[in-house]
Amino acid sequence: GIKTAYDLAKKHFRKEGQNRVILCTDGDFNVGITDNGQLESLIQQEAKSGVFLTVLGFGMGNFKDNRLKLLSDKGNGNYGYIDSIEEARKLLVENLTGTLITIAKDVKIQVDFNPAQVGAYRLLGYENRKLQDRDFNDDRKDAGEIGAGHTITALYEIVPLGRAIPSENQVDASRYATPEPAEEKKEEPKAETPAEHRGELMFVKLRYKQPDAEKSELVTYPVAWSESTDASRSMSNDFRFAAAVALFGMLLRDSRYSGDGSFATVTELAGPGADVADPEGKYRREFLELVKKAAAL
Repeated sequence: GIKTAYDLAKKHFRKEGQNRVILCTDGDFNVGITDNGQLESLIQQEAKSGVFLTVLGFGMGNFKDNRLKLLSDKGNGNYGYIDSIEEARKLLVENLTGTLITIAKDVKIQVDFNPAQVGAYRLLGYENRKLQDRDFNDDRKDAGEIGAGHTITALYEIVPLGRAIPSENQVDASRYATPEPAEEKKEEPKAETPAEHRGELMFVKLRYKQPDAEKSELVTYPVAWSESTDASRSMSNDFRFAAAVALFGMLLRDSRYSGDGSFATVTELAGPGADVADPEGKYRREFLELVKKAAAL
């Protein structure tokens, strides 16, 4: 079925159109190519023709969620899980352009923190999206796609320079190790931040390819740092809502990084950004209902 779909899409290919295969499945492939490696190779190869892939997951119990996400990544496409008519309407009616129209492929973001300002940092989530540092400039490495109207939010936890870095995994020194004499201990030389960059918190780099291109384009953006900034007041309602969603995910996973956050914290953060006068507001209010159910459980 997948082979036939790609053959039809290539046969009727339109250079100025949206050329895409839409796969609706529970992910339990038991006819034709059933080997994961062969299936991924097939989809990755077909994506080079300019035909992208949207995967819509259905079913419960034997549902193969991880496999479907991987296939959509390999096919330069996106993935959605349909568990209700409302979710189908969201993906295929209200957000149709975001679901079916790719505006950038192989999108990569790299953040360079200034060691003169940041002592430590940690990315929240994106475990299945991480690349090696050297992969950022390698156009052969596959990355994520962005649909029309979509935005991507990445949250970092940072520790300013000079503050204590939290650690739950202190390692005791070996009783068999001979300590070095104090006079022989030497610190590793540290790279000095150029004076013109010392006021920056970080340097954000973005690489992306046009949907029909194989060479990436680079966008860079320095972010200034000011200790006088009141983060609680400067955060937009959208940023607060994104932070609420991230905290909710950590609470559901019982993450040790959730700190003293609670479902009440999630509701407090999300509240101001939930009541927006557009279709998105409906989904944000639905999120708050999920938080209430989770708290009740």
